[in-house]
Amino acid sequence: MIPANLIRRAEEYIDSGAFFAELSTMVGYPTESSRPEGYVAVKAYLDEVLVPALTQLGCSVAEYANPDSSGGPFLVGTRMESPELPTLLCYGHADVVDGHAGQWSDGRDPWVLTADGDRWYGRGSADNKGQHLVNLAALRLLLDEQGALGFNLTFLFETGEEIGSPGLAAFAAAHRDLLRADVLIASDGPRLDAAAPTLFLGARGGVRLRLDVDLRPDSYHSGNWGGVLRNPATTLAGAIASLVDGHGRIQVPALLPPELPDSVRAALAGVTVAGSPGDPAPDEGWGESGLTAAERLYGWNTLEVLALGSADIDHPVNAIPGRARAVLQLRYVAGTDVDRVPEAVAGHLAAHGYPMVDVTVLRSFPASRTPLDDPWVRWARTTLEQVTGEPVAVLPNIGGSLPHHVFTDILGLPTLWLPHSYPGCLQHAPDEHLLGTIARQGIVLAAALFHALGHPSADHPLPARAQVHPPLPVPRSA
Repeated sequence: MIPANLIRRAEEYIDSGAFFAELSTMVGYPTESSRPEGYVAVKAYLDEVLVPALTQLGCSVAEYANPDSSGGPFLVGTRMESPELPTLLCYGHADVVDGHAGQWSDGRDPWVLTADGDRWYGRGSADNKGQHLVNLAALRLLLDEQGALGFNLTFLFETGEEIGSPGLAAFAAAHRDLLRADVLIASDGPRLDAAAPTLFLGARGGVRLRLDVDLRPDSYHSGNWGGVLRNPATTLAGAIASLVDGHGRIQVPALLPPELPDSVRAALAGVTVAGSPGDPAPDEGWGESGLTAAERLYGWNTLEVLALGSADIDHPVNAIPGRARAVLQLRYVAGTDVDRVPEAVAGHLAAHGYPMVDVTVLRSFPASRTPLDDPWVRWARTTLEQVTGEPVAVLPNIGGSLPHHVFTDILGLPTLWLPHSYPGCLQHAPDEHLLGTIARQGIVLAAALFHALGHPSADHPLPARAQVHPPLPVPRSA
């Protein structure tokens, strides 16, 4: 069990305002990876915040150039206590999305951490600076309390997660020895809800598709040519409806997972989606029939229309447009074969009378997950439930995306994600915020996991040491 004194010190770190002050400094760096000028702030954040934080943990720290010129550098801190001890890999990302300055409520500045009750507003407060600060602080408290961690530590920071983690897979493949570990424990993404301590084990993948119906360069009078010329907007609407119907059900078998595994169904039994105040209620009759909301979100695939347009919707004229376009996204779970998604979509459209619809893959990222029956999952769940005294939600994956496949498929690691945010945190939007109550509980949970890793016992041993994994190729994107 985690010592009571460590729990007390972790809670005092939040209650005293020390965590808020430290996070305030971090939020003040506008580390927007979508803007070229953001990398000046990224570099300063690495040098002035993360290097000192890792050095304080007794880590040797090195910065590595990104093998992909579109991405920023990687920072790795390593602390070796003994080759006989297990090695923990932690991960975080220093970059944030666009700050949306001028769009925040009550005139808030995205680069100034502002408290309003339990909500601490600021860009990066939840994604991901507040989350990796929880883990850095928990490690620091553990080290201060006992003079050693009881395990070896490698902490990896990337600087381009919000733009798709360019170069991360190649970096990991080239530095397997540097990143070798027994387990990954990291924090990103949301809990199931604000009140539910959560572990998740992976992430859904995504394939973004553009459908383009480009029939002619000009628009023609709808009275003189209606019923004679094919309307690209009408064509596109029909084409989309053949892929996903008006109730959100995928109509193309090739875009579906092979099954909903019994282990996933059992893990999601009783899981409630949208359990926090202010969450939108799931719509009845939407999505795959016969599945619960949790199964649709965490265990199944969805095809969503992200954008749809033809002509000028705000100023329409009486003319048949010449072109219509839409962007769709397939969110898919591990086990789905996505190698031939564009061919499957184009073939389906042609078979349904829409060969004039051009299909292009704009972007993709893989899905992966650690098996629910992995012994590390049982170990972590038991540890956390000893601290909370209540059940911990264990999700096979989150509905969103992370570069999770890098850790499972390239480094061969079991992965434990302990999120310190919640679905309503407004990450990626104006008014992003971290809940102080989650930070307070989160630092205790993180400290408990780290303490248990360094203090195995007869009745709560660590899983068997990881075997040396053979080199794996960098996974091919869809």
